[in-house]
Amino acid sequence: MRLLFAGTPEVAVPSLRALLEHPVHEVVAVLTRPQARSGRGRRLSRSPVAELAEQAGVEVLSPDKPTEADFVRRLEELNVDCAPVVAYGALLREPALSLPRHGWVNLHFSLLPAWRGAAPVQHALLHGDDTTGASTFLIGPGLDDGPVFGVLTERVRPGDTSGDLLARLAEAGAPLLVATLDGIADGSVRPQPQPGDGVSYAPKLTVADARIDFGLPALAVDRRIRACTPEPGAWTPFRDSRLKLGPVAAVAAPVDAPVAAGELLISKSAVLVGTATDPLRLGWVQPAGKNSMPAADWARGLRLESGVRLG
Repeated sequence: MRLLFAGTPEVAVPSLRALLEHPVHEVVAVLTRPQARSGRGRRLSRSPVAELAEQAGVEVLSPDKPTEADFVRRLEELNVDCAPVVAYGALLREPALSLPRHGWVNLHFSLLPAWRGAAPVQHALLHGDDTTGASTFLIGPGLDDGPVFGVLTERVRPGDTSGDLLARLAEAGAPLLVATLDGIADGSVRPQPQPGDGVSYAPKLTVADARIDFGLPALAVDRRIRACTPEPGAWTPFRDSRLKLGPVAAVAAPVDAPVAAGELLISKSAVLVGTATDPLRLGWVQPAGKNSMPAADWARGLRLESGVRLG
């Protein structure tokens, strides 16, 4: 089939690479988000998908919106059979939706109908799911509610961050997307409607969502930090600025005295922070304007003593 691939971030790269290497399907163009400013220098940079497409000599389309007349006109000219989508980052609407013969097929990183929306992996971690996965489905006008072609499952590991889990799903999902397109091409797969039960939504997590409340139980604190790593980045107020927090760990040995929520217990080799239940061991931290560092190094550099509070 002639394909238009739509995707933007690094997690879309494994799927695009698999399709570029496919012996039958042909990626005739790529749709990706326009250049964006990133990094400390706020320089304009192309998306990872655009970089791979240009290396492969594939046409790159980057409209501000996929409803723009010039993009729709070019999509008509390309005469594509199907448009696979992985984390493109913009809503698809008519008339573009109807132009590929077999529609737009999305690889979504959840077991639909669970976690429809922009941040399914983050919400799976935030809510303590033991298992998640990926689904391929036919995009329609609704939010991730189209009929499903295929699924795969993935166990959530105890220390997973959203970055860890998303990277595994991106690699595992690429063969699922390829198999789905193969099945569409030869007529061996038909999408099945999503069940009406078990629907949940996963809106994008904001910077405000990533603020850590140490008055919550240790389990909830751990989940929120892992869900927000690397994006949008867990943080807590400290001395009139934000202190970014990396994943934490349970404390192996009992602590002699109670540690209040947000209170630090500092030793030469570790920094513990109190929660509503058990204290947690801080991993790396990142003060505003500085590089990340082990929490013990941070505390030593500021000559902090036990009893100082976060939050």
